[in-house]
Parts: sequence; structure tokens; C-alpha cells
Amino acid sequence: MFRRSAGAPWRSLTLVEKYTGLLIDFGGVLTTSLGDAFRAFCEREGIQWERLEATMIEAYRDVRPDSVVARVETGHSDREEFERFLAEALSEGRDSPLDAQDLIVRMLADIRMDDDMVEAVRTARRRGVRTGLLSNSWGVDYYPRDLLAELFEEVVISGEVGMRKPDPEVFRSAAGGLGLPPEACVFVDDIRANVEASERVGMRGVLHERAAETIPTLEELLGVSLRGVGRLES
Repeated sequence: MFRRSAGAPWRSLTLVEKYTGLLIDFGGVLTTSLGDAFRAFCEREGIQWERLEATMIEAYRDVRPDSVVARVETGHSDREEFERFLAEALSEGRDSPLDAQDLIVRMLADIRMDDDMVEAVRTARRRGVRTGLLSNSWGVDYYPRDLLAELFEEVVISGEVGMRKPDPEVFRSAAGGLGLPPEACVFVDDIRANVEASERVGMRGVLHERAAETIPTLEELLGVSLRGVGRLES
């Protein structure tokens, strides 16, 4: 959810004639950049960006199932515990402690839906592609549920299902919810490790950076036109 790799969209070596399912991440794919939002948060709250970046990298490096990140993303701890952890880590070097209350809301304050990606998913579903959301969550109360119901047949949010990316079972579960095998699905995420994990279960992975790059890739893989979907830049 936090750090994405630079470079061209990741593409699998798996080749099929046509993919019929599209699974897509939420934060940083259907929305504007998480990194940009977190930088704006740091500016508002007087936090060094490097401090936040190092804190998140270290937290996600802990792959234990009972790590603080794993617990919040699988719904086994409340959001407040994660906010207290972040506030304590980010308070180092400050004159006063960082307020933990509603910290995640403040971190995500600048996130907006990416209209181009939203319209691309909407168009894909209208043209017969099976569509699903697969998102790791820091709590489950900030998702636009009405919009998700319009865009997706299947919504898999880690905090609700008790599994998270890159667990292979969550990819299989999401594909199964669409009535498809993993090999029939394209998966889009802004984190390379999640894309690579999807490919290990047989999906076609796409590493998202910009809608202008991702949408033409999806058109090629899904075999449907997604043109006329907003303000794609050349």
C-alpha cells in the first residue's frame, strides 16, 4: 500500500488468448498517488518525509503474521493500535508528540479517486469483463462503498476477509469470487511485490504507475476498448 517501484508496468510471461477477469487494487491505483498524499501530510504536520518512509519500510519488512501491519491489515487489531504505533515512531525528533487520534484519516486526506482509472473499470465491466477489488486496508471505513458496488462484482478487503496481499490464498479467493481461475485474471497493483505474488498463482500482473500507461495495457490484455475514459495524457 505504501511503496511502489519505478519502471515500466510489470508484465508476466504468461500468455493467454484473452483474459476475462480484472482484479484491481484501491489505494494508489483507483486513487491518486499515496506517496504524494503522504508527502503532503508530512508538510502539514511538520514530519520529515524520510522519517515516515523509513518507518513504513521497516514496518512492512516485518513479515511475521502477528506484526503490527499484518494485524491491522487482516482486521486482527483496531486502527487505533496502528495509529498509536505510527504516532510513536513519527514523534522521534519532534518538540511535542504527534497526535495519534485520526492519524490515518489525516495521512489519507489528500487522496482522491483517479477518474481515468475509475472510468476504465466501469467501462470494462459494462463490456463483459468480470471485475473485482483486492485491497489491503488500514481499517475498512474509508472505502466509497456505493462506488465499489457499481464498479465491482467482488470486493475483497483484507480487514474483512482476514487475509492480505501478498498471501497467495487472497488472490485465489478473489478470482474464485468472480467464478474464474487465477489464470483468467489480470491483476493491477502499485506495489511490485504484490504484482509478483499474483503472478506466482497464475495471474497476469500489471504494475501501475499512471493511468495513461495502465489503461492501454489493460485494453490489450482484456481485448476490449477502454477509450474515451476521461483525460488520458499522452
